[in-house]
Order: sequence, then structure tokens, then C-alpha cells
Amino acid sequence: MGKLYDKAAIVTGGSRGIGRAIALRLGREGATVAVHYAVGRRAAEEAAEEIIREGGSAFAVGADLRTLDGIRTLYEVAGREFAARSGSAEFDILVNNAGSGLPVSIEDTKEEEFDSLISLNVKAPFFMIQRALPLLRDGGRIIQLSSAVTRISLPVIPAYSMSKAAINGLTLSLANQLGPRGITINAIAPGFVATDMNAGMLQDPGGRRFGAEYSIFGRWGEPADIASIAEFLASPESGWITGQVIDASGGSHL
Repeated sequence: MGKLYDKAAIVTGGSRGIGRAIALRLGREGATVAVHYAVGRRAAEEAAEEIIREGGSAFAVGADLRTLDGIRTLYEVAGREFAARSGSAEFDILVNNAGSGLPVSIEDTKEEEFDSLISLNVKAPFFMIQRALPLLRDGGRIIQLSSAVTRISLPVIPAYSMSKAAINGLTLSLANQLGPRGITINAIAPGFVATDMNAGMLQDPGGRRFGAEYSIFGRWGEPADIASIAEFLASPESGWITGQVIDASGGSHL
């Protein structure tokens, strides 16, 4: 029996990369997992099927989190699925992982690109939490995905860096409010991780070397490196930690 037995979790952007690794990890520890996707329906279904094959419980749910209608849809579908399994639409763990990058200088950033990035990386986590508060059980966990670029200057991604700094601020801001309910909220700040988002760098020898040299371990991070931290933050053992941004960059740029 896993440490998250009888818990229910929502993982946004759970169809691939870090989100998928987190969803699989929580499922293996016994949580019923809502694997959210925006466009990768089959990939999300495959992640849910993998959890089920390993003896867990999971389902895929699609929604565009850039809109409040999409967020409502996610909670309506997830609530029905949770209720069908446990008799309650309430849940225990929210992982705000969905996000996108924008590798463009400030001079070349277009307004529509900026608005789309902020809608997914900032607006969506804010309103996901707002909508979660009546449904999240006391003692629950909120886990946000930030980035090491909030402390490392990379001028080629200013809008993305700005959006992740907002996650850090939101995490700290809500810790006091949620504390009396025993709900913790923390952020994980990865460095360079080998995911689809970084496929261009990984395929280029110079880019791969650049990312590896940032870490004191001389390698890229793997989604499993981040998922193990998320598993801890989702577990009862993390109950004395809240309002924190945990660097998960392999000591990048120290």
C-alpha cells in the first residue's frame, strides 16, 4: 500500500514530460490521478492506462486551462470521476504543472504570444487554485512548477522567466492563508530537463552540452528527478514545509 493510498490528485499537463512523470509517480503511490491534457489526448490516456496496469486508478481529462470555462470543465469532469470511485468530488493533491515556453527576446516578443504564455503559466494556476479551495480536503497539497530561471539570468526567455517568478510569488502569498487548514503549497524549480519542450536543444550537440554544463553534475535533469520531489511534497512527510521554492536544477549555475 503506497503512502498516497486513498488520496485523489489532479496533475495538469500530465500527458508528457515532467507532468507525466509526476502523474505516474503519484499513481504508483496509490493516488487516484486525473491526468490532464490540452491537446495530447492519446498520450494522457496512455499515462492513465500505465497507472491502471500497475494496479492504480487514473483517468484522462481534457481542457484548455487558458480560459475559466476550461478550468470549470476540468473540475466538473474530475469531480464526477472522483465521485464515481470514492463517493466524493473532493480531492487531496493539486499539481499545477501545465505551461509553455517562449524562447524569444524582449525585442521580438509579440503581444499575442505574451498573452497566451501568461494565460497558461500564470492565470491558469491562479484560478486552478481558486476553484480548488472548496474541493481540496484539509491537509491537502498544492505543488507548483516554477523554474530555476527565476534566479538565473537567461535573457533569451524574459517572458517565461517573468511568468515563473509569478508562481513563486503566488506560492508564498497563499501559504499563510492555507496553513490553518493544514494545506501546504510549495513550488519546484527545475533547471534544464530532458523533455519535449527542450527537444531543440537536446538535438543540437552544442545545446545539449550547454544544458549539461549548467549542472554541477554535468548532465541534464530527467523528469523522474522532478517527480521524486513532487512525490515527497505530496506525501504526509512534507507537512512541515510550505511556502517554499525548492531548487531542483542539479546545482545549476552555483
